[in-house]
Amino acid sequence: MSNYQSAIEAVQAIKAKAGSSWDAINPESIARMRAQNKFKTGLEIAQYTADIMRADMAAFDADKTKYTQSLGCWHGFVGQQKMISIKKHFDGKTDRRYLYLSGWMVAALRSEFGPLPDQSMHEKTSVASLVEELYTFLRQADARELGGLFRELDAAAESDKAAIQYKIDNHVTHVVPIVADIDAGFGNAEATYLMAKQMIEAGACALQIENQVADEKQCGHQDGKVTVPHADFHAKIRALRHAFLELGIDNGLIVARTDSEGAGLTKEIAVVKEPGDSGDIYNSYLDVEEIDVADMGEGDVVFNRGGKLVRPKRLPSGLYQFRQGTGHERCVFDCIGALNAGADLLWIETAVPTVHEIKGMMDDVRKVHPDAKLVYNNSPSFNWTLNFRQQAYDAMVEAGEDVSAYVRGDLMNAEYDDSELSATADERVRTFQADTAREANVFHHLITLPTYHTTALSVDNLAKEYFGEQGMLGYVKKVQREEIRQGIACVKHQNMSGSDMGDDHKEYFAGENALKAGGAKNTSNQFN
Repeated sequence: MSNYQSAIEAVQAIKAKAGSSWDAINPESIARMRAQNKFKTGLEIAQYTADIMRADMAAFDADKTKYTQSLGCWHGFVGQQKMISIKKHFDGKTDRRYLYLSGWMVAALRSEFGPLPDQSMHEKTSVASLVEELYTFLRQADARELGGLFRELDAAAESDKAAIQYKIDNHVTHVVPIVADIDAGFGNAEATYLMAKQMIEAGACALQIENQVADEKQCGHQDGKVTVPHADFHAKIRALRHAFLELGIDNGLIVARTDSEGAGLTKEIAVVKEPGDSGDIYNSYLDVEEIDVADMGEGDVVFNRGGKLVRPKRLPSGLYQFRQGTGHERCVFDCIGALNAGADLLWIETAVPTVHEIKGMMDDVRKVHPDAKLVYNNSPSFNWTLNFRQQAYDAMVEAGEDVSAYVRGDLMNAEYDDSELSATADERVRTFQADTAREANVFHHLITLPTYHTTALSVDNLAKEYFGEQGMLGYVKKVQREEIRQGIACVKHQNMSGSDMGDDHKEYFAGENALKAGGAKNTSNQFN
């Protein structure tokens, strides 16, 4: 017996106990509604998706081609459309494809203050609200798709019903893991814990936290980043773990991000309890000068290093600077410490996307933690075309090849688009994720802000055409006609908004008295 049929029978049994007042309740309608509402709470989603990520991590350990991917999104509709598209193009499956929730996009697009830089100035609750919104839209995508199958079932001949019931029983949900950005925790460890609970209760199974100072937080691809001593960061990692465990998500995931590669500043001199501890190592990277007591100025901060009095270089801002060239070492130190503190995955922000640099740091981390896995930001902050053309150019020089046809300082020039160098660079971009998965143990690849950029590009093109000479043809030819040709579901925007599901419910509740929107005069029928 199918799951669908079992559900109908279960409701029939409940109805029989209720008596005649329930005579108008159709058990099949309730079975359909239950199927369309598979996940009742965010915690159910968090547990379900955490299990997926853990299974994917194990599969990746056995086969480096099985890395995972996600795209950043700033609205539930965006996330929904991505998953609908993935199911459409990849045999109805969502395997190893997640969503990423970017703090940058929450700040820029979701704050009540208006557009903000990525500096943790937006409302704390807006991140958890977006997690909940994303899953609301994904659950509606399930309901919409199943609603279509139920309509097929009703219209099918008896001989065809079994095949449709099989599709219903084996429906693949659009609900997938979300890797959610909690920035630097939006305060102290207690604030981090409270915010984490909200995000987990909304459905987040993986929380990404960075080692910057919360009140000085900067985008990972901007200057002025300030890191915290390891004891502070590890307390926040433990706060996340406590939040997961309190809520019963025992296998929730923590992604520990280090910004040390590009962060040259710290706000604190770490506490040292004994030589060689994490505080001592953190301080060893500070840019200091050896002094005598007599050289101390009023208000100077000094400390003992190996029996010598040293004064860290302090900027007018009150911040201390690290020695130049220590970024690689500090990243490795951060990663090892984070894994020791209970993190599950690592995130290293780099200045440019190069396989050898990422591999170099991960090789050093894996000397201590052989199974260490990385989440890597394939950021739009990188000029991918320029970076990879420069890498291709430099490789040609190293190989002794003739580069006289190219000017390294002008490699973005469109004249090079059809060149051999460009083809080589584009191929490196194409294989970058597979290469770093294999060489640097990158388990998850994400693009933080793709839908921000695609929205800007598509709106720019539409405005140029529609407000220009093309008029309405600018919309019809470039948007609607392509939606129809490519089978984009939202060409039927009434259906996407839930109108047909509403009609189903009206019929469940009112029977033949239902006033439905999907009749003959509904203009969406033009797209059937």
